[in-house]
Amino acid sequence: MKKVEIQTVGGPEVLSLVEAEVGAPGPGMVRVANRAIGLNYIDTYHRSGLYPLPLPTGIGLEGAGVVDAVGDGVDLAVGDRVAYCAAGFGAYSEAILLPAERLVPIPEGIDFDTAAAVLLKGATVEYLIQRTYALKSGDQTLFPAAAGGVGLIFGQWAAALGAEVIGTVSSEAKRELALANGYAHCFLNDEPDLVAKVREISGGKMLPVVYDGVGAATFTDSLDCLAPRGLMVSFGNASGSPPPFDLQQLAARGSLYITRPSLMAYVASKEEMRASAAAVFDRVLDGRIKVTIAQRYPLAEVQRAHAELEARRTVGSSLLLP
Repeated sequence: MKKVEIQTVGGPEVLSLVEAEVGAPGPGMVRVANRAIGLNYIDTYHRSGLYPLPLPTGIGLEGAGVVDAVGDGVDLAVGDRVAYCAAGFGAYSEAILLPAERLVPIPEGIDFDTAAAVLLKGATVEYLIQRTYALKSGDQTLFPAAAGGVGLIFGQWAAALGAEVIGTVSSEAKRELALANGYAHCFLNDEPDLVAKVREISGGKMLPVVYDGVGAATFTDSLDCLAPRGLMVSFGNASGSPPPFDLQQLAARGSLYITRPSLMAYVASKEEMRASAAAVFDRVLDGRIKVTIAQRYPLAEVQRAHAELEARRTVGSSLLLP
């Protein structure tokens, strides 16, 4: 089979398409023939070394395909349609061996492209919006990078709950996209004084929670948009990691809380993974979430895919196709 491998960290040029043997699955494992592979911004962190991996390594966390071989003691059969997003590295491949307990069945009505485009981003939104802080009708919140792949799903999901979401984006086209995907308000990054805008929208109360996946560029403003005892959910670093932080600042800003969650910790068990995926797929099937697939690339063009992903900062979802 063909797979993408990195021998060293760096730019898109370190991604190499190589021939490899996939082998037969052992106990508890299955072999999945990929039909679509999710392209996610976190993949660029692994490629660049921001999130270090042992080298050499495969890359990619998300895919969808068909089980074509099974080991002993698994609850899946050859021919089952499955998806995965937190099963290990190496999704950028024509086939992959994975633990059966990390796979989720794809329900009828959802195709491979949709499953691979929505699962990782959707499961991220699921844990943020249902478990890190249980967003509810009438809540107001801020989500920087509103037109990113996670941001577009977040806006739709939050709006379906009856929450009022404020977004920020880098261009007018992205602002229009965010407003069409559930955001009640959306501002450009270069507009002055976001905190004052949030104060006006909230009637001076400020926000009970902010979900910030941007990191360094938005961290301080996000904190300043919180109400006393509000929760800062810092779940990503698209602009780089936030600077070192003095915990006394939480007291000075009104006894704030802060958490740095990750998807892997929220889908650690088979039951958590399947429940999260089911929540995502249910919302796709009933129309509360609509998936935009911005671009499809052949696996052989993975370097171009990464370069364009970084250049446009992920509007919608993108796929690699084996």
